[in-house]
Amino acid sequence: MLKFPSLVAVGDSALLVEFENHIDALTNAKVLSLKHLLDDTEITGIIETVASFRSLLIHYNCLVISLADLEAGVGRLLASSEHQVNNGKRWRIPVFYHGHGAVDLDEVARIHGLTTNEVIRLHKESNFQVYMVGFAPGWCYLGGLNPMLHTPRLDSPRLQVPAGCISIGGQQGMIGALPMPSGWRLLGQTPVKSYVPDRDPPFIISAGDLIEFYQINAAEYERMQQAAERGELIAQDITNNQ
Repeated sequence: MLKFPSLVAVGDSALLVEFENHIDALTNAKVLSLKHLLDDTEITGIIETVASFRSLLIHYNCLVISLADLEAGVGRLLASSEHQVNNGKRWRIPVFYHGHGAVDLDEVARIHGLTTNEVIRLHKESNFQVYMVGFAPGWCYLGGLNPMLHTPRLDSPRLQVPAGCISIGGQQGMIGALPMPSGWRLLGQTPVKSYVPDRDPPFIISAGDLIEFYQINAAEYERMQQAAERGELIAQDITNNQ
């Protein structure tokens, strides 16, 4: 039986630290805890750390630090860490729960025996945390979806979903950034641009951040979308308002 956390060499310049074999808030907290410790410790030779749901990939320069020394350093941090949840920023994200970005809203309501307004309310009231950002630039995978909305993904993915799609799949939520194929259920669309290549920083949302959705109407969506095209942030950082 595999013992966690496990350290696995990935080629000659990366180390994968795996925590558990399932997805939940505690497992993700362990991942982010180690990432923050590594960022603070600044072990010579580490180039980048990439967090996922249940693992942390550590890219390193093998000419500067050996795998054995890196494993030893990571091991010491794991032994000293209590894996406290270290939340990042808290964001308020507007969502237009209608139109072509919400094509699955009625079906999700039907599956769970709810009204569309109940689905919207449950989605807004979910305690979302960003588990990881990846797969495609700016795509945010969210834990904390209300169990009443846990819904299987589509049997056949759509060839393209719109940028800014707000969707659910299984036990997770999603904030999309780019038009691309997806089998997730579309509940709405946000004017927020979570990824802009020439913006500094290009990504505004990070793993560990908390997300609060609120509903907007068609006119508000259009106005905010135009503002986002002009470079305005739109997403509200309410970290210090709590």
